[in-house]
This record gives sequence, C-alpha cells and structure tokens, in this order.
Amino acid sequence: MDIKESIQGIKTEIEQSSFDGAESLENFRLTYLSKKGKIQSLFGAFRDVPVDQKKIIGQELNALKQFAQEIFNTAQENLGSSKKSSNNSQDLTMPGEPLRIGSRHPLSLVKNEIVEIFERIGFNLSEGPEIEDDWHNFTALNLPDEHPARDMQDTFFIEKDPDYLLRTHTSSVQVRYMENNQPPIRTISPGRVFRNEAISARAHCIFHQVEGLYIDEGVSFADLKQTLLYFAKEMFGEKTEIRLRPSYFPFTEPSAEVDVSCNICGGAGCNVCKYTGYLEILGCGMVDPAVLENCGIDSKKYSGFAFGMGIERIAMLKYQINDLRLFFENDIRFLKQFSKF
Repeated sequence: MDIKESIQGIKTEIEQSSFDGAESLENFRLTYLSKKGKIQSLFGAFRDVPVDQKKIIGQELNALKQFAQEIFNTAQENLGSSKKSSNNSQDLTMPGEPLRIGSRHPLSLVKNEIVEIFERIGFNLSEGPEIEDDWHNFTALNLPDEHPARDMQDTFFIEKDPDYLLRTHTSSVQVRYMENNQPPIRTISPGRVFRNEAISARAHCIFHQVEGLYIDEGVSFADLKQTLLYFAKEMFGEKTEIRLRPSYFPFTEPSAEVDVSCNICGGAGCNVCKYTGYLEILGCGMVDPAVLENCGIDSKKYSGFAFGMGIERIAMLKYQINDLRLFFENDIRFLKQFSKF
C-alpha cells in the first residue's frame, strides 16, 4: 500500500471514530497523534517519497494531522461539557437551601425600641453632630472651666483654642434643639458618644446614649417620675418598679439616679444586682434654670426635665449580657442570637 492510500485509510478510520469517555479519547490520541502514532509513522515514510510527489503528499499529510487534531479537540470539549453538565444537574424536586437571613444589631434593636416607647407619648427625634464645640458640649450645660469632664483623660479633644472635641454625651443635641426651638419641647436624642476610657467588660471609649428633654409651663419632678416609670414598664415588663436616688449633674437640679427592679431575680436579690434587687439604668433631673437661659428660654416661665441612658446598659439588662465588648466585636455567633427568623 503506498503512502497516499495509507493517508486515505487513516482518514476513514478517524471519521468513523466514536468517543464515550475519557478512555476512548486517550486511545484516539495515542493511536493517531502521539509520537508513535499512525500519522507520525507516515511522516517517517515521507522520506522515501519521490521528489516530484513530496509537495502534494506533504500537503495531504499536514491536512490529515490537522483533521485528526480537530476531531480530538471537538471530542474533548464535548466530553468536558457533558461532565460539567452532569455535575451541575439539579433535582428540582429537592427542597432549596435555606437563605441565611441577617438581623439588626442588638444595639439597634434596643435603640429603636426606646425611640418607639417615647414616640408613643409625644417625644420627637433630634440629632446633632458628633464633633462638637466647647459651648454646646460643656459651657451651655453649666460645666465650669475646671470641671473634671473637661480633662484630657475623659475627653477626646480634636483642637484646642477654640475647643473642638468628640462629644461626650448627646446633651449637646438638646442644647442645639433649645437654641432653635421654643417650648413646648419634647424630644429624645439618640447617638454615639466618645470618652477617653480604658476598654473593659464594663466600659468602652465608644458607646451610645439616648437623652430626653421635656420643657413646658408647669413641668414638675412628678412628671419626670411618671414618664420614667412608664418607660421602665414598657421596656422591662409591667411588673417593673423604679426607685430614684439623689445625685448630682451640673445641668439639672434636683438630680437623681434611676434604678429598676432586677429583671433576673424579680427584685429578690442576686449576684447581678449585688443582692439589692435593683439595677441602675439612667440619670435624670429638672433642667437647671441657667441652662434654659443659656439657650434663650425664659426660665421664669418654663421648666423642664431631662434624662439620659446608655443604650449598651439597657441592652445588657434586657438580654442579660455580661460583657460590653461583645457589642463591638461583630462575632456572628453572638449577633445571630438576635435574629427574629
């Protein structure tokens, strides 16, 4: 058989080839395209072809090799697609994978609940800048120059003379609100605040507050007590009781600390409440007349009360969390406990 007949015979074999898997594909490669394959052997026999036929035979050999390579490539692609399709096949009768639904952060949940409670009794929402000046953060609130809260150990100052700082409480928002609104005023001011404190299970340099302010004619301490009792029962349950202890704040007089009956032991006494039956939740008092005057409000005509609470503190009591740092670490194991789904 001469070389031309061999070329035609191999081409016919290739055309009749079939592939049912990786093994048959590899056998095809070894038979026709490897160094010891049939096509390569024809190139070896090409040396004996007469000179006047080399051009034509050479073209036919190259065409045969290209034809075999195209058949191989096409079969390889088809087998790969078939395997991929088989691996990705889905049984549409099987139940789908459940979606992992996120949830709000516990601090957001508690803040929103506090806001909703006070909105039900007529308080609106007010917000202000986190970078404050001395007037709104200290001076307008009756804090003299020598007050410890101005010390660099407590406050993050950004610039001195004039003083700009990261606000240490959201009372600064109340000052701005009083400067731009006349009584009656009934507002709450939630937000992030900053103090230069060591981070521990009970303290952090960043935390969140909600402060409330009510100013009108004839506002009394009794109004303050009833408002806070309403809040405590709405937040911690109808059986919750409160007690007020005398305290001191530069911007309120008289001032008080507010405790709620321990929601863990029901007021009977436990290690969480140090066997007192009560837990501190906020500070409050009647707005000092000097603060009203600083904000352009007639203290002889109007009176009011103010209160402030830490959202982290309320959240720790509500969810019985014993480490403040958990709120800031973004541990998914902690956060997923607050999903409602």
